Amino acid sequence: MDKNKNEFKPYIPADRVVPEFTVTAFILGILLAVIFGAANAYLGLRVGMTISASIPAAVISMGIIRIILKKNSILENNLVQTIGSAGESVAAGAIFTLPALFLWAEEGKIDAPSILTIFLVALVGGILGICFMVPLRQALIVEEHGVLPFPEGTACAEVLLAGEEGGNKAGTVFSGLGIAAVYKFIADGVKVFPSEIGYDIQSYAGSSIGIQVLPALAGVGYICGPKISSYMLAGGTLSWFVLMPMIALFGKDATIFPGTETIATLAPGSLWGTYIKYIGAGAVAAGGIISLIKSAPLIIRTFKQAMGSMKKNHAQANAPRTQQDLPMPVILGIIVVIAIAIWLLPVFPLSPIGALIIVIFGFFFATVSSRMVGLIGSSNNPVSGMAIATLIIATLLLKATGTDGTQGMIGAICIGSIICIVAAIAGDTSQDLKTGFIVGATPKTQQIGEMIGVLASSAAIGFVLYLLNAAWGYGSNEIPAPQATMMKMLVEGIMNAQLPWALILIGVCVAIVVEILQIPVLPFAVGMYLPFSLSAGIMAGGAVRWLIEHRKTKDEKEKKSSIEKGTLFTSGLIAGEGLMGVILAILAVLKVDTKIVSPFALPQIGSLVIFIALLAYLYHICVKKEKEN
Repeated sequence: MDKNKNEFKPYIPADRVVPEFTVTAFILGILLAVIFGAANAYLGLRVGMTISASIPAAVISMGIIRIILKKNSILENNLVQTIGSAGESVAAGAIFTLPALFLWAEEGKIDAPSILTIFLVALVGGILGICFMVPLRQALIVEEHGVLPFPEGTACAEVLLAGEEGGNKAGTVFSGLGIAAVYKFIADGVKVFPSEIGYDIQSYAGSSIGIQVLPALAGVGYICGPKISSYMLAGGTLSWFVLMPMIALFGKDATIFPGTETIATLAPGSLWGTYIKYIGAGAVAAGGIISLIKSAPLIIRTFKQAMGSMKKNHAQANAPRTQQDLPMPVILGIIVVIAIAIWLLPVFPLSPIGALIIVIFGFFFATVSSRMVGLIGSSNNPVSGMAIATLIIATLLLKATGTDGTQGMIGAICIGSIICIVAAIAGDTSQDLKTGFIVGATPKTQQIGEMIGVLASSAAIGFVLYLLNAAWGYGSNEIPAPQATMMKMLVEGIMNAQLPWALILIGVCVAIVVEILQIPVLPFAVGMYLPFSLSAGIMAGGAVRWLIEHRKTKDEKEKKSSIEKGTLFTSGLIAGEGLMGVILAILAVLKVDTKIVSPFALPQIGSLVIFIALLAYLYHICVKKEKEN
């Protein structure tokens, strides 16, 4: 490992000092952190998954700094993406859990969480995630350079190193952003055509086929690729064309818990909401735990390396610029202060046991997440699986120690929220530090940048969550908040001993079978849990990616270039729809949304034609790149 360390030469040598932490990087980074945080919050609440913002943030940064401001500093660009990508990770952790508190408030069980509560939960989780990752940098990034691929971190470095193409690449992102924003406004704002089309198959009771024709779904499918997309579609197929018809066939006139109506009277959507959600939740929980068990050897190895790195960090005073982390005494001091604050501040309804759970599980899952993103990338990092495992254990511990009922449920969600954000930020930090390692950034400066991004996005996320809830309400068709709904369901079931364990165990057994068949459990389980129409929309984007990957090209470089342009365009699609979703939420809160509805609407076939045209344009974007070369 030391050999790699000695041989590797970053793009900007350690003895060369160039602009890095500038006013431009500070302002632009915060702006992108808030924008991508809001966009990803909307995406996650609608789809149940988020995407990495590092590459689009880096490309937009290059477009602004190089083309508009006429400046040329790769480290300045790198710091912008470091700060900006933190917003996406804070949003990912927050939206998977915190909406559960809004759902309980809607039911009258508790008061809605305050903006201050959301801010502090997000801030604490984000800062802890960074602090837990710092001592792992030496072990995972420096000593395992060339061993752990860090897909997004390495790709982001390649984008930065190809800085002379920054203007064209930024234009690709912005074009996707603009097209998706207009598309979303016409579909869900003016309502010229429906954004979801579907058909209940009467001759096959309990089943329904459909597709959500939205740009963000196509973008998610393209970025995740055809394999992950097909696993999600397979899970959805099992739920909507096997399990639901079986429930309809055998249930008929029966009323089965947790349902309150006879099965024969339930439409496919109601069957899914009443029964399949529990089966899917069991599969997702099992998938998360299975992924952790499989990672056990890596986790133990990483812990040993982390301990060794901590010792090395004490002797950093005279280290080269590219090897300077935040001092370990400062890191430990921040962790101790945060642990005491979690225990003493009334905004956190947690006992000393709860604070201890956060510190122990936080470091554990930060280690897991940092290693996992190094192996499989941020997009495949099972953050929600880690949160589910934490939530189940925390709920059982709180109940066993006398903190039960509503107080125990709120405490469990707060613990799960902080851990989820810890894991998400730790993974994002490790990817960003990998990018910095390749380009020659100063680790300490990046770590401070991550904290700035966390602070900015934590301050904004509460307002975004309140806005979306006021506009449509969590659990609605517009923002189903699938992950948070599942977390709420699990906590309630354990605390009140009312969980339909038979349905949960069916999901667990399905996950075990899928694992035995060597199919990735989490995407399959998420597909089981989400509506089929959503998985179908994602699969459409995955299909375009498959066509591009299998298209004949002159060489691998040309193919890689065309795939990359598609990735940038679809990143823009996701950001554009997310931002327009936030704008539509503002219009809904102001009661303006009903006044802009079009007097005419296209039939479902019109929606399908427009979506196919969008997919064709995505394909054209990728092919056009090849022609230009």
